[in-house]
Amino acid sequence: MDTTEATSPGPHPPPLDAELWSLAHETATEARTYLETLQGVARGGATDSVLPVLLLALSQVQVAGARLGAMVDVVPVERYEPDSGPDLDLDGIREDLVRLLAGVDDYAEVTDPVALPRVGRSDISGDLVAVAADLSHGLRHYADGAVTEALWWWQFSYLSSWGDRSASSLRAVLALLAHVRLDADEETVMEAEMAALHAE
Repeated sequence: MDTTEATSPGPHPPPLDAELWSLAHETATEARTYLETLQGVARGGATDSVLPVLLLALSQVQVAGARLGAMVDVVPVERYEPDSGPDLDLDGIREDLVRLLAGVDDYAEVTDPVALPRVGRSDISGDLVAVAADLSHGLRHYADGAVTEALWWWQFSYLSSWGDRSASSLRAVLALLAHVRLDADEETVMEAEMAALHAE
């Protein structure tokens, strides 16, 4: 996955004030970091720390999304969304994540706890990739210099899609991590503590 083009916008000056320009840059940075982290996890680069790494990645991207959700609506320059090219192919990453999370991927979630409070099923791998797809779409606008469009997309898709998906999967990952840490028997915990002490 090549995300290097998203480090800075294209040559067109953005019609934004300094605050929105800074927010766009910060969101692009967080989005790029999330994509690179997800790619690293999918490749098996953090086999011994998958859950903590995913917890951090989802938490960080949630902070970025919360900033977008809390601000006033961003109005794009164009009436219609410009074509930013084909969507990023995330099928390989999805397949790797499914294998990596085998046995713990599926979880129960409450769909719309306000208007439609019913329990459904979801999977962490699908959520992670859905968030990546939305973020990468905005990154393409950002790289093309359509910074207002990028902000609009990130804000709209946060409220309509990736905000909910990242929050749900974050809770699932946190639950898994809590079970791993808290459900261990006392002997196992003691052995781990002793090993940590001797390692120092």
